[in-house]
Amino acid sequence: MDISIVGKNKVKPGLPKLAPGDNVRVSFKVKEASRERLQTFPGLIIKVTRHNSGGNFTVRRVTSGIGVEHTFPLASPLLDKIEVVRHGKVRRSKLYYIRRLSTKEARLKERRDRIAEATSPAPVEDMLTAPEPEAPASEAE
Repeated sequence: MDISIVGKNKVKPGLPKLAPGDNVRVSFKVKEASRERLQTFPGLIIKVTRHNSGGNFTVRRVTSGIGVEHTFPLASPLLDKIEVVRHGKVRRSKLYYIRRLSTKEARLKERRDRIAEATSPAPVEDMLTAPEPEAPASEAE
C-alpha cells in the first residue's frame, strides 16, 4: 500500500474553476458555541495554490477602509460553496500588488471568454439566413 494515498485530502466535487482575478462569494461554516451557521465572504481572489492535498486560495476584500484577507483550503469540510460572481482579466498568477492600490484603482476589467460562451446569441449570419419553409406533402406529389 502506498503511504501517499493516506495523506491525500479529497477536494469537494462541484467546485468551480478558480483563477486569480475572479470575484467570488465564499460560503463557509462557522461554529459558535453550540450552533453552526453559514457565513459568506465576498472578495477578489489574489492567490491560488494547488498541490496534492487539494490546495488553497486567498480572497481579499476591503471593509470600512481596511483590507481583509482570508485563506480557504479547497479540501476543508467547512467550505460550503463557492460562487464566481465575475472573471477578472489579469496577467499575473499572484495579485499582491492589489494590496497597495486604492479600491477604485484595484478594479479589474472583466474577462469575456468564459462568459461569452455561456451567454452569446447565435451568430448574425445565422439570423440573416432564415430556413426555408418546407412544402406540404400534398403539393410535392
